[in-house]
Amino acid sequence: MVTTLELTRRRSELTPDAVAVRGAGGELTYRELHRRVDDLAAALRERGVGPEVPVGLCMERTTGMVVAVLAVWAAGGAYVPLDPAFPEDRLRMMREDAGIGLVLTQSGVDPRLLDGVPRVLSLAPDGTMPALGPTPAGGVSGQGAVPVRGGAAASLADPTPPAAETAGDLAYLIYTSGSTGRPKGVAVPQRAVTNLLGSFMRRLELTAEDRWLAVTTLSFDISVLELLLPLACGARVVVASAREAADGRALRDLAVAEGITVMQATPATWRVLLEAGGVPGTVGTRLCGGEALPRDLADALLGAGVRLWNVYGPTETTVWSTAGPVAPAPSAVDLGEPIDETSLYLLGEGGEPVAAGEPGELHIGGTGVARGYHGMAARTAARFLPDPFAGRPGARMYATGDLARITGEGRLEYLGRADQQVKLRGFRIELGEVETVLRSAEEVRHAAAAVCAGPDGLPRLVAYVVAAEGSREPGELWPALRGRLRLSLPEYMVPAHLVTVDALPLTPNGKLDRGALPPPDWTSARTAPYRAPSTPVEDELTVMWAEVLGTEEPVGVDDDFFELGGHSLTAARIIARVQARFGAAVPIVALFEHPTVAGLALELDRLGDDDLDLAEVAALREQLDGLSAEDLAAIFDRLAPGA
Repeated sequence: MVTTLELTRRRSELTPDAVAVRGAGGELTYRELHRRVDDLAAALRERGVGPEVPVGLCMERTTGMVVAVLAVWAAGGAYVPLDPAFPEDRLRMMREDAGIGLVLTQSGVDPRLLDGVPRVLSLAPDGTMPALGPTPAGGVSGQGAVPVRGGAAASLADPTPPAAETAGDLAYLIYTSGSTGRPKGVAVPQRAVTNLLGSFMRRLELTAEDRWLAVTTLSFDISVLELLLPLACGARVVVASAREAADGRALRDLAVAEGITVMQATPATWRVLLEAGGVPGTVGTRLCGGEALPRDLADALLGAGVRLWNVYGPTETTVWSTAGPVAPAPSAVDLGEPIDETSLYLLGEGGEPVAAGEPGELHIGGTGVARGYHGMAARTAARFLPDPFAGRPGARMYATGDLARITGEGRLEYLGRADQQVKLRGFRIELGEVETVLRSAEEVRHAAAAVCAGPDGLPRLVAYVVAAEGSREPGELWPALRGRLRLSLPEYMVPAHLVTVDALPLTPNGKLDRGALPPPDWTSARTAPYRAPSTPVEDELTVMWAEVLGTEEPVGVDDDFFELGGHSLTAARIIARVQARFGAAVPIVALFEHPTVAGLALELDRLGDDDLDLAEVAALREQLDGLSAEDLAAIFDRLAPGA
């Protein structure tokens, strides 16, 4: 079986001068990419990296990030994403759990995030290394790897597969939310990655002319496909920076400038791009996954010459386990077909197959099944089960916790979760982990978390708290709790709203009754006294905020966007509207730095006072509202500075 690294090396031999990677850090041809990979791999081997040795990657989204992933594999090791946006405590927990002794980073990353790491090697944005001193004595050792189990993957046309241990080597550890408050490290072997890439090479039929826009953080496993599949096909991967990936207008501009033909994203990211002016017509191949694909979004993404794929799979079965082209309405959106070397089973509570049309828990078997959870034997045994249907000794299947059914037309239909795990904006969240952090606060006696429909109808994470005796008033308690949560949890796991209750509702057997939790009062989110807008800009912004956030009462100019339930994706929607209304090139970071209407209005005046004609905006509003997203984008492209 050919490894992923060998697939990319073949391209460097066939088309050495073709561009392989573009992004912050510049442009690398296939020849240059593998020279840097080999240089860095040699340095890693000198420092003790080899099979089963984890190497942390705490890096910004640059071309050097791609070099680092491939170099870790070339040295025989496994990479562990350490997102610089994560809190220090969470990164420390992940490093200790994985047994990381060496971290690759970059100069722009806060060094406090890596306090206590024995060895840190800083790379330039293009993946080149500084002058290296001698290797510290002792090297780096692997820690407690999970045993390799499962079947062999299909060959990708290499008649002489390498030794089995190469395919079975650990490729990466990616941490997902854990119900106990401790993240779970999913251990994925090389054979599973190679099987994934081979399956999508055959399905998508990419060519050397394709350009794939990579928008996903390395800590989200779908990044594996968007970074590596283009390189395996001789295509080009364009790495969007963190700023570009979060800003719909900037992302659209990048896609247009680079002539992007392929993109993969969650439904939430696709919506941000649509609101920022639409998906460029050159993006003919579009993959949507991470959470359910609604019919209305599918219709918005489909078009002449567009291939839209719905993809599904948990981290534990290596990115995607099913894929299928989406047909136009009125056809329903289904999960598609299993990828190569993958088996799907719908089972009842006793492990028996359910009848067609009946709901069952989806179990996934085959080459893509991960080893298990690193250092968690009991959790691994509970979810990675013997596969009695495979017909071979040692075969395993993963119990996803997802409910599905086979329809009368033979389609696989997703029905939702069977447990307390949820997905928001494509990220998997164990409610128990959020609850554990809430309960750790001295002012909290009992806590629960749930997903509720926000005032805009979109799902939002809500915290329910029974306050300890003598604690602060709710208006003061929530900012303090939110600050504590942000020290331990990523932004996507911080609830948008707090509800204080006298007691949590319980079932007759004493368990939390989530269905009986009271609905949030979204009008109570305000923590500042109401102050009405006093300028035309403030008036425009309060209307935008109310529309995007779905607030039931007027937004005041001192209300904090994030305290009203805003998050990174709704922030991108606000910025897209600001850019469309005012024709001002406002970066998304402006909303994070100025999260009130009053503050953002002042920043707008500072950014482009001479270019802002509110009378013209008011006169054109009716015309603008009648235009398509594509028409609006074309207009504001012409209004941009230098146009």
